[in-house]
Amino acid sequence: MTFYQELQLNQAGSKKYIASFQDSKEKLKHIGIYLFKIFLNIAFSMVFIILFSIIFGSENSIAGLAVLLCVLVFRSADLGIRASHAVFDIFIVFSILAVGPKVSNLVPAGGAFFINIICILLLMVLGCHNVIMSNHSTLVLSYLLLQGYDVSGNAYKMRLAALLVGAVLSAAVFYRNHRKIKYKRSFKSLFQEFDLASARTRWQLCLTFGVSSVMLIASLVGIPKAMWVGIAAMSVLAPFRSDLEYRVKYRAPGNILGSILFLLLYYILPEGSIAYLGILGGIGQGLSASYGWQTTFNGLSALSIAVPVFGVPFAIFLRVFNNLFGSVYVWLFNRTFEPFISFVNNKWEKSIAS
Repeated sequence: MTFYQELQLNQAGSKKYIASFQDSKEKLKHIGIYLFKIFLNIAFSMVFIILFSIIFGSENSIAGLAVLLCVLVFRSADLGIRASHAVFDIFIVFSILAVGPKVSNLVPAGGAFFINIICILLLMVLGCHNVIMSNHSTLVLSYLLLQGYDVSGNAYKMRLAALLVGAVLSAAVFYRNHRKIKYKRSFKSLFQEFDLASARTRWQLCLTFGVSSVMLIASLVGIPKAMWVGIAAMSVLAPFRSDLEYRVKYRAPGNILGSILFLLLYYILPEGSIAYLGILGGIGQGLSASYGWQTTFNGLSALSIAVPVFGVPFAIFLRVFNNLFGSVYVWLFNRTFEPFISFVNNKWEKSIAS
């Protein structure tokens, strides 16, 4: 394996590759490459988001994060349709990200619920046809982040410009990397293959209604940072039941551990070090191959943003409660939704047959 190929491995792949070497010198060499890869990823991410903040305003650093996530995912993720059609698809995805979160914040909770259903379902159909790619963890996450960190006035105009740049970057990276892959499936096929009998379609609907409904409940009862509830729900609603069960099992404990770790570091480190806790969280995620540890270190990054707004005790309470509520709710929702959608599909097929 070349140096470049080794840099392309994910965390689990890198750790497996390192474990394959018996010689201690070789093992140390590849550990060094792994650490260098993490450093490159963090450095690139920081520079990218800082540049976006400088160009489009600090209020739109979250738009920079959304663009960064999309560029990285479309670099390797194949949408399963012709490359030229996929470019068009990506521009529609960014149009949803530009308009949907903003409009959902302008209407009451009930209206936002229906807007979320429409936008999230479109993102799932347009960008998550190949469920193995887990594109929902980027596209739906970006939608929720942009909704949770809304802007208005000139800042929103700059956000639109930032997302337009993001669409161009993502489409260019996608086309460069995937233009040689040949598909008969077109853009229209994404909608033609939407079928209640399909496990993929059922998962797309389950995630859409699960995330939208839990955010509706959170909004109606006045839970601050309802976005965290939606992100927790989105994160655990994997397309396969075994993965869903596994993620529900570790989502809340991971956040509790992350909160304890944040609390210890917050009081141990010198005053003003909170920004570095976010960076430490990013490094920890880069080193983690398991979902539980990724959730733990993600808590450091999230709390470094929330603590200046809510204070330490309330931010930690919100982090733990929102993730516990979101993950348990969608676990119950999934168990109810699956038989319901099967019932609807059976009725539909019988009505067509008759």
